[in-house]
Amino acid sequence: MSLSPVPPPVNGPVGPLERGLAVLRELTRLAAHEGRTTVRPGDLVRGTGLARSVVDRVVGTLEQLGYVTLDGRDIGLSVRLMELGNAYLAASGLPAALGPFAERLADGLDESVSVAVPDGDGVRFVVQMTRRRTMSLAFRIGDLLPAERCSPGALFAAEWSGSGWAAWRARRAEDPLDTSFPAVPPRHRPASGGDFEARVKEAARDGWATDDQLIEPGLVAVSVPVRDASGRIACAVNVVSHTSRHDVDSLRAAVLGPLSAQVPAMEAALAAAAGRGRPRPAAERAWGTPGGAPTALGEDPARMAKRELGAGFLQSLARGLAVLRALGGAEGAGQGETVTAGGGRGGGMTLSAVAEATGLARATARRSLLTLVELGYVEADGRVFRPLPRVLVLGYAPLAELGFTDIAQPHMRELVRTVHESASLAVLDGGDIRYIARVPTVRIMSVNITIGTRFPAYATSMGRVLLAGLDAEARAAHLAGVRPRPLTRHTVTDVPELARVVERAAAEGHALVDQELEEGLRSLAVPVRDARGRVVAALNVATHAGHGTAESARRELLPALRATAARIEADLATASAHHALGAGERVGA
Repeated sequence: MSLSPVPPPVNGPVGPLERGLAVLRELTRLAAHEGRTTVRPGDLVRGTGLARSVVDRVVGTLEQLGYVTLDGRDIGLSVRLMELGNAYLAASGLPAALGPFAERLADGLDESVSVAVPDGDGVRFVVQMTRRRTMSLAFRIGDLLPAERCSPGALFAAEWSGSGWAAWRARRAEDPLDTSFPAVPPRHRPASGGDFEARVKEAARDGWATDDQLIEPGLVAVSVPVRDASGRIACAVNVVSHTSRHDVDSLRAAVLGPLSAQVPAMEAALAAAAGRGRPRPAAERAWGTPGGAPTALGEDPARMAKRELGAGFLQSLARGLAVLRALGGAEGAGQGETVTAGGGRGGGMTLSAVAEATGLARATARRSLLTLVELGYVEADGRVFRPLPRVLVLGYAPLAELGFTDIAQPHMRELVRTVHESASLAVLDGGDIRYIARVPTVRIMSVNITIGTRFPAYATSMGRVLLAGLDAEARAAHLAGVRPRPLTRHTVTDVPELARVVERAAAEGHALVDQELEEGLRSLAVPVRDARGRVVAALNVATHAGHGTAESARRELLPALRATAARIEADLATASAHHALGAGERVGA
């Protein structure tokens, strides 16, 4: 059984879209269930039931779109795939509207706080503010939990129809041990459904719900509902703790009052978000060609890609994913027409707006939308189409736990393959740089640097780039405290001259250091910026000074170095669009 119920197949010309989504679901299942970073084509054949030739075409198309990575026969999820989940999160408005409340509550209560939404008979997390402790909440954005094993589920189930309860019972009969939910430990034996039904009645009566170690021993939680303008539950805000700090009664006593007090303001923020039209993106922001290059408004990028890449490229899959991605960009249709979500629900787009944003013909966009509706990724509300939480099943949870270095490493490996020199990533740490990632090249004579190595910032190319990224006051304060010493006969030790060198690095957007740290070592560095434009790290290539001149190194290495930094920055922006980076080395750490 997959991470969420698999919709029925779709016949007709958009079949490739269904098959592409099936491959992405299976990739996610293998990553979430088994912790596998890559799989082989045969794994996807077995998991999806598709023919090998079909899997190969789907994977080839997804690789061209930038949604999977290929390394020989190994297939992995690409950070760019998070664009699809980001479309749902943007359209829902939940992270933007409720994220600040969750952060303040987490700080004030000193407990982890999350926001969850209903997804069929499950619960999916869309906002997470985690306290860093030895024992802390490990759910990721996009994780799906059984409704009966968490406190938000009891709140959501209070609004289920008869068909909703029937679907829940059918799922439990098929999977009594919850093996299809990788975010929770499987049960040792089936549980009684009557317990959950009783908890649902209590939640409906009380207006809040608790979780007394339903997910796993030691975990307790309290949830309250946040309603939309129609009075229906839009989401639940959840406070989680550990029995080493609270039992369920003491947690409820500590957090229910402050949590409930914030609900009116949260509902007002959600209603305001639903009533605001977000700016509609240009077509090139909703759709890019396989290499990421924008296309002109009115052109069909899938047709262009088909001409360029040949019969192996699946136009229907590419178009369908472009439509899904575009749904996160705006409310509105046509020129200046604004469509807001009925009843305070998350935003959506009309068919005309989708066609305009993607550059597709209306009939083509309509086929993709109807397929996505039938497959359960999109809902149609009158003439407005809106992405659903199920979109997050497409790789979001495993990708959401990636840290800064996880995101940078694949691009650094490609850089090393291109320039045949070692590449490193570093952050500023006091007066030093500290290496946080490195990809060495294979040479008889190589630079021996490991993760955590520190060097004086003043004598390194990455240090000068990082200093150049500081504001003028911080840069002046740093240089005022520097006492440079000559590490080689080439080291700049005059502080005014060092200030001029850093100013030049800021103006030129790179720094080259030639044998100032060590005789024979030359390095070239560029900044890596976050989504707000702040320099948060430096990327460099190190080479031996005997390999040509400093200017030839600049000429030969700088274009590839800048292109790699740009790709890292694009992935950082995608990965951090709606939440902080995952558990690895964090950007700017």
